[in-house]
Formats: sequence, C-alpha cells, structure tokens
Amino acid sequence: MAGYRDLLRTPGVGRIIAAQLTARFPNGMTSLAILLHIEHVTGSYGAAGLVLAATSVGQAVAGPVTSRWMGVWGMRRVLTLTLAVCASAITALAVVDSVLPVYMGLGLVAGLSTPPVQSAVRTIYPKMVNSRQLTPLFSLDASLQEIIWILAPVVITFVATQVGTVPALILIVVILIGGGAWFILSPEVGRVRIPRSRRSFGKVLAKPPVLLATVVGFLLIGACSAVEAGVVSTFGHGGLEAGLVLAVFSIGSLAGGLSFGHIPMGPWSMARRLGIVAAGLALTMVSLNVWWLGGTLFAAGIGIAPALAMIFAVTSASVKFSDTAEAYGWVGTGQLIGAAAGSAVAGLLIDGVGPQGAYWAASGFAIAGLLVAVLFFRGFPDLRHRDASPIPDTEPVPTIT
Repeated sequence: MAGYRDLLRTPGVGRIIAAQLTARFPNGMTSLAILLHIEHVTGSYGAAGLVLAATSVGQAVAGPVTSRWMGVWGMRRVLTLTLAVCASAITALAVVDSVLPVYMGLGLVAGLSTPPVQSAVRTIYPKMVNSRQLTPLFSLDASLQEIIWILAPVVITFVATQVGTVPALILIVVILIGGGAWFILSPEVGRVRIPRSRRSFGKVLAKPPVLLATVVGFLLIGACSAVEAGVVSTFGHGGLEAGLVLAVFSIGSLAGGLSFGHIPMGPWSMARRLGIVAAGLALTMVSLNVWWLGGTLFAAGIGIAPALAMIFAVTSASVKFSDTAEAYGWVGTGQLIGAAAGSAVAGLLIDGVGPQGAYWAASGFAIAGLLVAVLFFRGFPDLRHRDASPIPDTEPVPTIT
C-alpha cells in the first residue's frame, strides 16, 4: 500500500484518477436506467432489451473508432464532441415520448457517442509517471473502477424507483457533463498529444498481446455478467441479498487489486490470476446459499482487478504510443461484447435449468479464459524486468513470439 501512497503523491495522478472515475461513473448507471425507463414508458421488458441492445452495439462499434480519432483530431476535441452528442441522446431518451424504433435509434446514438474516457486516460498514464510506477498505476485504476460498479447501480436504482426514471436519466446527463468536463479540462489531457497512427485501422489487433488482451477481456467480463444475472435470478430484483452479494463480489476485486495487482507480471501471471477467478466461480455451483455465494464470489473477485490490470499493462507495453488508444478501444469492445454474451448465455440457462445455470455459464467463461491464458502464455510479454510503457514511435515494434 505504501507504493500506492507514493503514486498518489505524484503531481496530477490523484486528480486525473478522480476525474476519470467521475466521468466514467455513468457507465455503471446508464444500462440500468435505460432498462427501467423504457420498461416504464412501454410496459415491456422486451422493448427495453432492444433499446439496450442498440446502445451496446453502438458502444462496441464506437470504441476503437473514437479512440483512434483522438490521434487525428486530439483528445479534447473528440471527447467534447462525443460528450455533447451522448448527453443530448440520453436527454432525448428521457423527455421524448415516441415509439420503439425512435428509442432504439436514440440508444444507438448514445452508444456510438460514448466518450472514450477509458482509452484516453490509459493512454495518458505512461506520460504521467515513471516507468517503475506504471504497472502499480494500472493496478490502482483497475481496482478503483470497482467503486463504479458498487455504488452506481445502487444510486440509479434508488433515484429511478423513488423519484422517477426521467430524473434518473437526467442525473446521468448531469454527471456525464460534470465529470466529462472535469476530465477534459484536466491539464494532462491538454498536454498529451497522441501521434497519428501510420497503421491501417484494425491492424493493431494483429499484435498477439492485444488480441489476447481482447479475448481474455471478453471471457472475463462475460463471466462477471453471467454472475450478475445469476445473483439477480437467485435473490430477485428487489432482494437486498442480491445487491449485497454483488457488492461483496466487487469488494473482492477491489481488495485483490490493491493487494496483488502490482506484483510483477510474467507470461504465466494471467493464468494464475484467472485461475483464482475460475476456482472461485466453480465453487459457486456447490450451493446457492447467500453466505456461500458471498464467500465464493469474494474469492473469485480477488483475481478480477489483477487480471484487468495485466490486460491494460500488456496492451500498453506491446504497441507504439500512437496505437495505444485504438488498442484500448478494441479491448473495451471485447469487454462490451463479453458482457452481452455472458448475460445472454446466462439468461438462456436460467430459463432452462434455473439460477444455477448462470453460475455454470460464469464458470465456463472463466475456465475458457484460463485455458486461453495457459495455451497462449507465450503471447504475453514478460514485464518482470521491464516497465509497461508503450513502444516509442521512433523505434521499430519488436515481434513477440
């Protein structure tokens, strides 16, 4: 923990972490708020699901595109434009009384214009700290983002159910604009200039570590989404137990990231971290008792933030600086698709065999991720004796075998 304290004393680090967490806070609120609002105005969860699907498709498509644009037009311009369009689309969703296709169109626009804050901040990090601090910074970032998933759903559910779904969506817009402005106006965002990439769009995925990070992220987040569906199915939408168990899951991730995420990373590190997740999720299938699920999910969560930290670190260390934003965009897209796939597979199994089917799905995703990490361990760079800084654009990109 002393290393993290030293890290936060570095000028600008605490501010940029707080700003980006605030700017990304709506990410933990928007899907749930749209679901509740569209169900309220249409009376159909099916319609709400279609609007959510359109939003998710927009986010998945936009991630690498808007991230790459930051190297063409600059971070502040792209972030400001996407922020304005996204806030307008969510506001329209809240106040416009229309038909399902219109809601789907607005959801798609909101997804396409989601500000690429995550790609931006992880591109900035290597320019803010020395090489020794970069891996701990990625770990701290992966750990603290759990705050979003612990608090945001609770806040938006309370507002939507106690005040109304329209105020809930407007609250998202307020936080989106306030947090986004704070991040955009941060000095670091203005100082860091991403060089224009010389590679064609999508070529960065040909780098084995980036492809592995994208695939592993897809499977890891798929497992987490299946867990969320399973917990809600087990205890019900209104059950206090569901919120508490999911909070414990996130607290496990937070604890794991702060305790172990900074450990030097070798080619086998991803397998070890995913092994913790897979073992914990496999144990959930023993019992659906609230205490058992809480304990096993806490154990599984210990590996999540460290695994995410490694995803961010190996991505940064394996590409030129001009390609980092697009690479993180692809990694984010993989995670979004994983979230949708995990929820879909878990939902089908819940309908077929009951809540325990979701935990089967979660374990399957986690075990698949572990197998990928084991079978392709040589594709992960060895960061035990080097830092996670991007490759300077003036140097050739080494081939990793």
